[in-house]
Amino acid sequence: MVDVFLNEKYIGTVQNAEEFVSQVKERRRTNKIPLNVNILHNHEFNEIYLENSIGRVRRPLIVVQNGKSSLTKEHLDKLAKNELNWDQLVKLGVIEYLDALEEENAYVALYENELTNEHTHLEIDPVVILGLTTSVIPYSNFGSSSRLIRGSKIQKQSLGMYSSNFHLRMDTDVSVLNYPQRPIVKTFMHDILNYDAHAAGQNVTIALMSFEGYNMQDSIILNKGSVQRGLARSTYFRPYEAEELRYSGGLIDMVCVPDKEVKGYKTEKSYRLLEKDGIVYNGALVNTEDVVIGKTSPPRFLSSLEEFSIAASTRRESSVSIKHGEGGIVDDVIITENEEGNKIVQIRIRDSRIPEIGDKFASRHGQKGVIGMIVPQENMPFTASGITPDLIFSPHGIPSRMTISHLIEVIAGKVGALSGKYIDGTTFDAMNEKDLRNMLLEFGFRENGTETMYNGMTGEQFDAKIYTGNMYYLKLKHMVANKLHSRASGRIQLLTRQPVEGRAQGGGLRVGEMEKDCFVAHGAVLLLKERFDSDKTVVHVCENCGMFAVYDAGRDRKNCTKCGGNVDITPIEMSYAFNLLLNELKALCIYPRLFLESKY
Repeated sequence: MVDVFLNEKYIGTVQNAEEFVSQVKERRRTNKIPLNVNILHNHEFNEIYLENSIGRVRRPLIVVQNGKSSLTKEHLDKLAKNELNWDQLVKLGVIEYLDALEEENAYVALYENELTNEHTHLEIDPVVILGLTTSVIPYSNFGSSSRLIRGSKIQKQSLGMYSSNFHLRMDTDVSVLNYPQRPIVKTFMHDILNYDAHAAGQNVTIALMSFEGYNMQDSIILNKGSVQRGLARSTYFRPYEAEELRYSGGLIDMVCVPDKEVKGYKTEKSYRLLEKDGIVYNGALVNTEDVVIGKTSPPRFLSSLEEFSIAASTRRESSVSIKHGEGGIVDDVIITENEEGNKIVQIRIRDSRIPEIGDKFASRHGQKGVIGMIVPQENMPFTASGITPDLIFSPHGIPSRMTISHLIEVIAGKVGALSGKYIDGTTFDAMNEKDLRNMLLEFGFRENGTETMYNGMTGEQFDAKIYTGNMYYLKLKHMVANKLHSRASGRIQLLTRQPVEGRAQGGGLRVGEMEKDCFVAHGAVLLLKERFDSDKTVVHVCENCGMFAVYDAGRDRKNCTKCGGNVDITPIEMSYAFNLLLNELKALCIYPRLFLESKY
């Protein structure tokens, strides 16, 4: 007897497991039971699992019976004539969806000529094994699986033309690549996805070599000449919004230039860009803390009696200002209404982003890195034919990550650039590497992809031959301009007197345990002391019991909560955070006694 489970719940037993499994599959293919049912016979535990729950990942496969594909030439002809569609193929039992559970018992062939009597299913196309974004990676069957996962995630973070009507939208925190290009090396999925209409990268000339130590680890070198010609330039957009809300008692928000009598009025400099209606003009250059939408609101807390009093006329400042560390040009101003009839003002700020040290780039193969240096073109290495690379990538990143697909794309891109043709890099069905190498020989280059290169600073020939070619590179949304942050002084928390946290509100950077170790290692102990004393406070301590005492300077009175009055107390300096800790210990009925010693 074999136990049967439905969605992990026991429902009964069967005598012949193999017959039961085959009957379930047959009835599913003939539409007698739902198509979303999947089945597994676990031979190890001698149990049968049935699944029809929602949320499972299932993928389509062609059914194979007696070593022959169920998808015939007749089916294909009808598909070509639109006499048959996908849903009908599924209902006919030609194609079925398998989840991870049923795939355990399946034997799937990649190609039809590989079919045997043991095979149960056939891939529609080998590339279907991969996800949508992974199938866009060329020569992905030559890369490691972990890098392919990274490569697919990286592509989602790349800048491109995400929408053709981006200038009409108020999307939060988006960037648009100024000069996107279609890739020289592409897969057939590019055509299916219409990738050319929303490309997200640029073709660059790349050299795999070390450069003065500035491209160690994940660092890359960019050619300054290429940057000046427009390489990887993008535009960053940030929306700001204000709404005239309505409150009880007929009070409303007002979009206007705030009067000086308004509570919380800023400086005149903050409102200098506002027009008479309280909204910034189109094309204005704005910086941090500049007001872009002037707004006043009624007082926060009003009782029913105060609604008609003088207090109701006292308004507070609630304008929308540019966030800390941001700025740019006012790109668009939209004034509209919502469903409740409230006035809404939307401002979009644009900022031009030129590649700088720290910006993140990546290839489609999961080889991400940040700019380590931007080198003037005259100092960049060059080939015998005078070609200067746009980008220099460290060769040490290839063997450890096993991204052979990265190397093949460099050769394929080189062949594509020389021949003026697009190269097919579809997974399992790409243009042969041997053919690419032979084409390189025909063009007068070395078949291994290397070239003789010269030092741009000295003119000397490099001893080693440098691997160079063309590939598609992506600029990612992680830019220094959005993350760089520092502060000298600013807002602090009321409770702890420590700086507030976060870049958006001008917060401080945390000096943690490892940062402390760095200070000590560099001999900067006085700086460390300064950091830890930034919130210092003076407290009075009873010399008798070591507890906190109270000193009234006006009356010259000393009092200890434990010993009473007329005690000797000593003022000492300590961190306010430590003072807070001692008070919290006292709240837990712990006696934190302080022993005083002279430091002299």
